[in-house]
Amino acid sequence: MRRPFPYRAEVLTILALIAAPFVLPHLGFTPTTINRILIWGMVGIGFDLLFGYTGLLSFGQSAFFGSGGMFAAYLLTQTSMQNTLFALLIGTIAAGVLGYLVGLVALRRTGIYFAMITVAIAEVFFYLEFNPLSDFTGGENGLAGVPTPSVSLGFTTLEFDSNLSMYVFFAFWYFVALALALRIVRSPFGLVLRAIRENPLRAEALGHDIRKYKLAVFVVAAMYAGFAGGLLGMMQGFMPPDAFMFATSGEIVMQTAIGGAGTLFGPLLGAAVWLYLSDFFQVTLKLGAAWRLILGVVFVLLVVFLRRGLAGAIIDLWHLVWPKSAKVAATPQPTQASSADTADMQAARKDTRTHEGPILQATGLTKRYGGLLANSDINFSVDHGEIRGIIGPNGAGKSTFFKMLTCEVQPTSGKIVFDGRDITGMGVIDACQLGLTKSYQINQLFEKLTVRQNLEIAALGELRGKFKLDLFKDLHKVPKLDAHVAGTAALVHLTERLDTHVSELAYGEKRRLEIGLALATTPSLLLLDEPLAGMSAEERVETVALLRSIAQGRTLVIIDHDMDSLFELVSKVTVLQEGRLLVEGTPDEIKSNPQVQEAYLGGVMEEV
Repeated sequence: MRRPFPYRAEVLTILALIAAPFVLPHLGFTPTTINRILIWGMVGIGFDLLFGYTGLLSFGQSAFFGSGGMFAAYLLTQTSMQNTLFALLIGTIAAGVLGYLVGLVALRRTGIYFAMITVAIAEVFFYLEFNPLSDFTGGENGLAGVPTPSVSLGFTTLEFDSNLSMYVFFAFWYFVALALALRIVRSPFGLVLRAIRENPLRAEALGHDIRKYKLAVFVVAAMYAGFAGGLLGMMQGFMPPDAFMFATSGEIVMQTAIGGAGTLFGPLLGAAVWLYLSDFFQVTLKLGAAWRLILGVVFVLLVVFLRRGLAGAIIDLWHLVWPKSAKVAATPQPTQASSADTADMQAARKDTRTHEGPILQATGLTKRYGGLLANSDINFSVDHGEIRGIIGPNGAGKSTFFKMLTCEVQPTSGKIVFDGRDITGMGVIDACQLGLTKSYQINQLFEKLTVRQNLEIAALGELRGKFKLDLFKDLHKVPKLDAHVAGTAALVHLTERLDTHVSELAYGEKRRLEIGLALATTPSLLLLDEPLAGMSAEERVETVALLRSIAQGRTLVIIDHDMDSLFELVSKVTVLQEGRLLVEGTPDEIKSNPQVQEAYLGGVMEEV
């Protein structure tokens, strides 16, 4: 069943926004500070989508905050434009365009390198604003004379020129920004963003073009910052140059960390704490420059003792007081799939060009790592409907061979043909979209998400393609998604665990889910890399039975060191030794082959 109050967050936000201008002044907040909190909270929503939901730490948001504000301010002060809303819109679009161009460069790297690129880009924008473009931006003086917001209704014009009326204007746009962000995180697009944050390589292996998703959310975050920059200029009556400073980006990061990343509400709470304390230390206590030192200490203490931020602490407290609410999944529970839908999913396969003869052929496959020859001149072929096993002693090159077959690693030489199509130079994303999928020897799951969400991520790559900009679509309105997930869960015997977080699963259940992720892409060829690895004897028996059931009507290639179990499943075995194909044959032929026996007696090298 679905959540009883699907729009609870929106309703609570409206109530809080209505109460804020009447309650906060009694706590020491000035009207100007309250308005600034909304502006910083809006910037933070975009940053939280980027960092909290996608895992991209950007120190360049000041570039878009300042640019969007400057575009809007320039139009309102240096041209004949008087429509403040239109100026805000143009500033937002300009920030989005700049975000797209910056993202094309910055997203070519990941991790700390991405963060450092955004730092450099922010410094470039700061330099441009103060020097080459100072005639347009006002340089160190900024742009003065920015009008307060107004809205023309035709028969009258609404002027927002007082603190309270300006609060109403800002609060309205903050709510719109938050509501849009909530729609994004609840959408299929938003679920893929979480997958990228948790395990980007697995998200790619499940057929998602993560670079396009990253670029899209980078642009969205830039537009949020640009719109908020325009509001800042209108609130202050001028667009300040310090909007471009690196310190501005740093404050956005710290406010989000204080409030709680990955919550959307956290940046607003963080901004409230940050701005209140900065006013308190500077104005009330008159600490001068020392206020930054004390605020820094407060930041460290809050982050250390509230690791999920203020919003995370509030959520934990809510679940402590009302434990039943914790059982209501954050993702709405879909309607139970019909048995017919589940059966259809269980029988689903990707359409292939032909259903006779080889589905996969590798010719002369070779991989070198510098002077190391991992695989050498391997010829390999698998027919439609075949269950093939691959064995070999440690160091035989089985893992590298598998990675080449699934396009995770490009071969040094040779050719791979899948269902009549040359895929030698193809990437893992496109290979998965064609129906060639792999499960991993070491579990590659989305640990902080539920079993249901893991399977949804895998199924979305099959049902939507490698990229789709469906930011505002309800996740469970994706056609066939719920039946697809239910069918896959039934196949791997995880139906009763769908709403359990992956981190709470037993090891054997995680191994079944690992196979389930690959199955959810409905592959025409499924490669299983040591599916029995690390299992107890009881878990091995269960998993062998599972593999036997999913093998019906499928084409499988399986690597495993448990040869007794493997020989029960497969019809043909390929043996690798020292990166070369040693011999192929039926299980009985392989068992009695002297070359295989010699290979295992001498096989003591580490796996490549």
